[in-house]
Amino acid sequence: MNQTRTFLILAWLMVAVLLWMEWNKEQAAPPPAAPTTAAAPTADAAAAVPAAPSTTAPVPATVPDAPAVPQAPGAGAETRAAPAAASAVEIETDVLRLVVDGGSVLRAELLGYPQTREPGSAPVVLFDTDPARFYAAQSGWVSTGGAAPNHQQGFVPPTAERRFALAPGQDELVVPFVWQGPDGVSIRREYVLTRGHYAITVRDQVVNAGDAAWQGFPYRQLLRGTPDVKRGMTNPESFSLTGATWFGDGQGYLRRWFTDYDDGPVNATDSNTWIAFVQHHFFSAWLPDGAGAARNAIALDTDTSAGAPRYLIREMAAAPVVVPPGQQATTSARLWVGPKLVEQIQAQQVPGLERVVDYSRFSIMAWLGEGLFWVLEKLHRLFGNWGWAIVGLVVLVKILLFPLATAQYKSMAKMRKFQPRMQQLKERYGDDKQKFQVAMMELYKKEKINPAGGCLPVLLQMPIFFALYWVLLESVELRHAPWIGWIQDLTARDPWFILPVLNIAVMWATQKLSPMTGMDPMQQRIMQMMPVVFGVMMVFFPAGLVLYWVTNGGLGLLQQWYMLKKYADAPTAKA
Repeated sequence: MNQTRTFLILAWLMVAVLLWMEWNKEQAAPPPAAPTTAAAPTADAAAAVPAAPSTTAPVPATVPDAPAVPQAPGAGAETRAAPAAASAVEIETDVLRLVVDGGSVLRAELLGYPQTREPGSAPVVLFDTDPARFYAAQSGWVSTGGAAPNHQQGFVPPTAERRFALAPGQDELVVPFVWQGPDGVSIRREYVLTRGHYAITVRDQVVNAGDAAWQGFPYRQLLRGTPDVKRGMTNPESFSLTGATWFGDGQGYLRRWFTDYDDGPVNATDSNTWIAFVQHHFFSAWLPDGAGAARNAIALDTDTSAGAPRYLIREMAAAPVVVPPGQQATTSARLWVGPKLVEQIQAQQVPGLERVVDYSRFSIMAWLGEGLFWVLEKLHRLFGNWGWAIVGLVVLVKILLFPLATAQYKSMAKMRKFQPRMQQLKERYGDDKQKFQVAMMELYKKEKINPAGGCLPVLLQMPIFFALYWVLLESVELRHAPWIGWIQDLTARDPWFILPVLNIAVMWATQKLSPMTGMDPMQQRIMQMMPVVFGVMMVFFPAGLVLYWVTNGGLGLLQQWYMLKKYADAPTAKA
């Protein structure tokens, strides 16, 4: 198989995969949803965990003794402006600016991630109280036979202070809230933030100063409206998972697009669980704190009562926290709100959490993507530039596949050497393609030419190419990252189209070195158009991907030229 056909295979496979993914997005578009209706109560209905606030339908959950999580009195309560909340405080570290009212994180700004590269661009907002972009992390308690604070009310600041900031030289910031129950039970909640980190510890200390035992079920949930995702075949947001993911020791890693939320209820009880909402480059998650394997019930639901759907994922303790009189108990979890930073995610030491960096839904491709990013990150530490790290990664892949590529180019060199004889056979047999094919196969056999010798390197490169494609699109580390000169954002298009033009030139030069044996004039004209077609397609791709492709093609061109010069003798004369 010659290099021109290799380019054709890669081009059409790329187009086919992109078209398939875009078609899947169109098929998954949700139809207008009718308001959810509540199911009839059953003997186990007391265990039901209701859905998001202002939803009338309960979310099933297999927690036999847990009461229902209180519902909000109306949409206005959950979408109120953050500063208007009486118990809301502002919290700021070097990487986060939050508005918290004790039971909910109402707003989260990621200070290190501007929305655009424009000077003075506002930071990315993950949690938001705006009804059009509503998104919140909520947590609280429900109790059997007693009072308990929930995400709507109960927790209040213990002082009049309403703004907390990490001071210079301070590495940890603790923001307290308290709830005082009617029977001598109190809960002190602390939000613990660390410099440079996006994982927030939410710690509840239950103190029972009453005369009777108190028990309660802690719950944690994420709630958001329909995200505004930019669609398009070449837009990375179209392909990155936008939806819910969750994990348990028994069920492993699971995921569901927001557009697939109506595929059926989720009602699972598992140990060592975590839940998350993910999107391109960023995510939020409730994570277990420590190595404990506590069991939780996980439930998903969609609220359509306010018109546009709101999506919920919740985990609730499967067993109550029991605090005898005069005793106390502590529970804690971590709330991640921030970017998909691989190193910090791995530092959480939470099983399966690395999958939120969505390199692929297929485990083997995700594993390959993780390996490629590991190499890319090491090269970035060496070069200090993600663009040069991409170039270095291509070089390493080329070195790894060098023996296979050598076999490919040797086969091409032999085919180039015998091209005059093949042309002679074509002229001899004219339109009798069957006899021409028989004669050509006899020539291959006699001269020990393997026409499929180049197929294996191509097939082995395809998984690497697609895994690297996802790594470059999904890695937040490359977001707004410059290379050199005119390329100031590897995740945006080349503003001057220089890399796509270079790609056309590389493909055209490669064609000139590649034999087109056995092709009729129409096929040859189609192949000659491929550099332009492929180059135009590259115009719409992120510059980092085009840089990879140009570097790969340029190194392949040099290797092909060298191998042809080394192994191709003078053309064989016609017999």
